[in-house]
Parts: sequence; C-alpha cells; structure tokens
Amino acid sequence: MSQVWRWKCITPVRAGALLVVCLFCTGAPRGLSQEGSVAQEAQPPLVISGEAPEDSAEWRDLLERLDARVKELEAGQKAPSNKGSSAAKPDESKGPPQDKWKVTLGGHMQLDSIFWSDADPAIPGTQNYTNFRRLRLVANGEGYDQYDFRLQMTLEPDSETNNLLTTTGLIKDAYFSLNEIPLLGRFRIGHFFVPFSLEQVTNDTNNIFLERSIPTQTVFAADRELGMALYQSAWDDRLTLSSGLFVDSVSESNKKKIDDNQGYRLSGRLTYLPYYDEASDGRFLVHTGLGVLHTDDSDDVVRFRARPQINEGPRIIDSGALDADRYTTGNLEGAVVMGRVTFQSEAFLSSVAMNNGTEGSANGAYVHVSWFLTGENRIFEKFGQHGPQFGRNKPTRNFSVRPGAWQPGAWELKARWSHLDLNNLERGQYNDLSVGVNWYWSDRVRMMMDWIHPITSDDAIFGATESDIVGMRWDVNW
Repeated sequence: MSQVWRWKCITPVRAGALLVVCLFCTGAPRGLSQEGSVAQEAQPPLVISGEAPEDSAEWRDLLERLDARVKELEAGQKAPSNKGSSAAKPDESKGPPQDKWKVTLGGHMQLDSIFWSDADPAIPGTQNYTNFRRLRLVANGEGYDQYDFRLQMTLEPDSETNNLLTTTGLIKDAYFSLNEIPLLGRFRIGHFFVPFSLEQVTNDTNNIFLERSIPTQTVFAADRELGMALYQSAWDDRLTLSSGLFVDSVSESNKKKIDDNQGYRLSGRLTYLPYYDEASDGRFLVHTGLGVLHTDDSDDVVRFRARPQINEGPRIIDSGALDADRYTTGNLEGAVVMGRVTFQSEAFLSSVAMNNGTEGSANGAYVHVSWFLTGENRIFEKFGQHGPQFGRNKPTRNFSVRPGAWQPGAWELKARWSHLDLNNLERGQYNDLSVGVNWYWSDRVRMMMDWIHPITSDDAIFGATESDIVGMRWDVNW
C-alpha cells in the first residue's frame, strides 16, 4: 500500500515534467540542431521504473538532465544568429562612413548692358557697353561624411592688364573644407572669400544690385584671396565667428605669387542674430556683426579707388598710390528682415600707416532697402557657405506664360545710398544714389535694372561731377 500511495503522490507533481523530458530527449534536440541551434550529443533513452521512489538516484539524474536541457535550449534561443550580420551593420572600427564624392556641376551667366544716359563732360571714357559680366563654370562636391570642395573658374579679360582682346581662365573659388571639427568648427584652405563684410561674402547671384556698394567693392573689403580660415557657430548658428590668414593679392590668372615680400591679410568676423523667427524660417530677423581686416601690403602701396557701381569704365574717385605698407579696416554690419521689406547697412573705417610715420584714414558706408511687391522675403542663411550671408531669393510663383497658367514671378523694388570719404587723404568724397527693380522668373533666373546717380566733390580726381547711368542685366545660373 505504501508503494501505491507514493506513486499516486508522485504522478500529479511530476507527470508534466516526465512528458517534457521524453519529448526533449527524442526528437526536439535533433530538430533544433538542424535549424542552427547548438548541436547536442545523442542522449541515451530514459528508462523509468514505475516503482522508483521519488528520492532514488535514477529520479535525481532525470531531474538534473531536464534542468540542464532547459538551460541549453534557453541559451540557444537568446544567442543571435551570425548569418548576414557583417552586411547588416557597418564596421565602426574603420571610422566614419566611407562615402564617395558626390559632385554637382553648375554655371553662371550674366549679360550686362550699360548706358551713360547723362555723362558729366569732365569724366573721360564714359562709353556705353554690352558684355558678359560673368561666364563661369563651377563644380561643388561633398563626401566622406565631412568634406566639401568648390572649384569655380571664369573666362574674363586678363586681370593684370585688363586687355579686352585677350581672355584667360581665372580662378575664383578653389577650396577644400573639413567640417564639424570639435571646438574648431569648419576649416577651409584654398582660394575663397576673405571672411569680412556681409555684402562681400554674399555671392554675386544673391546680391540685389548690379555691383556691390562703393566702400565694399574691393575698396575696404577684400575679394577672394589664397589662404585658410576657420568658421565656428553656436546657439543654433545664431552666434558665429570667422577668422582667416591670407596671402595678399595672388593673381587669379597666373594662379601664383613669386615675391620675397608675399604680403598677408588677417581677418575676423563676429556676428549675432538677436532675433530670428524660426516659425517662418527667417521671414523676420535682426542680424548684427562686426569685423576687422588687417593688410600688410606686398608692394608697399595702398590705393583706394572706385567706379560708379558698374564693372567697366573710369574710376571717378582715386586716392592715388599712397606710400604706405599696411592698413587696418574695421566695420559694423546689420540687417533687418521684416517680411517683404529688408534693410541692410554697413559702415567702414580704415587707418593707413604711412611710411613717413604719419597716419591717414578713410571711411565709407552704405544703406539699402528692398521691397517685394509680390510678398516674398529675402532669404538669409544663418551659417552658409561663407558664414552668415543672404541666400538665393525664391519666387512664390515662378514666371510662366503658358495658356491658362500665367504667373508673374517675383518683383522687387530697391534703393541704395553709398558713400566714400577720402577727405583725410585730400582726395574728396563720392556719394551715389541707386534705385531699381528686379524681376525673378525663378530662383535661378532674373532680370535686373539699376538707375545710378554718382556725385563727386571738388577734391575728387575729376572734380565736382554728376552723371546718370542705366544698367540692365540678364542673370542665369544653374
């Protein structure tokens, strides 16, 4: 009776376990091994006597084998499969992704027609002209998760001789950048815009007048130079700092400079956006900045001169060659975008160290306003190609004359006052008033018209003069 009672007690407690053991010890392990789990050695069949007591050696061996088998199966199910894992996950030990270069080709064409509608008779060489202001091909590239480059060349008269009968390939942009360097930001080396002045670093296709203002157009601000620069930003690109070291006046046509006295430029630009409307993507903003540019001239000659905001023709203010070897220019810059209306202004002050030990100075400023009749706003890039700059304007509706789909494009009115003061150098003053209109067919096609009214004082190179010029441009880029 005792054996029967003990068997009845064991059966309800262990019956399920015995069934699992029988299944696992026969077909289940072999099936799992075929599916990729850890292979198991063949196990001997279990023979259980119906008379075995609960605490017998045979029973304890059965429970131990059951526990070991369950642990093995659980471990096999948790182990990840190695099949295809090398293709699914990149090898992080090899560094950042090894992406190939992605290159985009583009170009730039500007056709100008300039008419001296009322030229002052005291100014020589006031002929009307039509020319291609810019004919450029450009290649932009990026790759390897952190690099970019730009190569831009143009066909223009030789910049050294200005001979209209000969053209040569001029280097405009030729640089390489390494981005997202910890603490340093962006590093760039090559031939590119010196980081100084908002109007100067804004690309030609994005400035709204035919030419940059009087004090900016290579008078106080430098154009492209050969050197290196760092660009840093913080607070979601609302605070930026740019600085650079450049060789002074490397020929764009010869692409080199051979001289024991290379000359150099040091520049710095600090900007801050105290207000930027994120919800409208910058339709309303306030931009401020300041900069400094120090030039140690390579030929110990400093000269300030300017044309009446056209590319060809006489320079109507000229300091002449000053006997000086270096000068330092500071500037303040600001811009306010209030929807369709934009104000932009800069002021410059330059101190010239004469070789006779005296100090000379020159100053200038400009302010301009633009208004989109069709409701668009000027596009501002918080941290663009050359730091904070104005970008490409985009019509809400591209110009179209297709039947039933006529669209006006974007229309922009503009006005600017520019000023250059060389009185401290006894070379007079130059003031300029320009008004005009831009018609945007798309973000890459536009027509521009400027009416330009230059005024010079008695001490200027041609004396007191006033003229009227009408300029038109067809601007296409891709």
